[in-house]
Amino acid sequence: MNRTEFILTTAIILFVAFALGWFANWLVHRFTRVRQSDVADLDRMSQELHEAEETRDQAITYLQQREAELSNQIAQTEAELRAAMDGLRDARQENDALRNQVNGG
Repeated sequence: MNRTEFILTTAIILFVAFALGWFANWLVHRFTRVRQSDVADLDRMSQELHEAEETRDQAITYLQQREAELSNQIAQTEAELRAAMDGLRDARQENDALRNQVNGG
């Protein structure tokens, strides 16, 4: 093999290697390319997720407010119940005292 054949063979091998590399690069980019519709879908899903998180936060806030209102109502009802029970106990004691006065008196 003389010098010219060696150079020509090397050039062909390098060209084939370049062509295979370029083709492999094209294939990789072809299959990994992000399409505009995919980006639009991701934007839409991101917006929907953001709206869902806002709705969740509003629901949590509403539930916390409602829980505080119900706790207040329970506390008021318990205080009214204690007052009624105290009044009932006092009335029973007064009734017993009057009964004792009438029977024993």
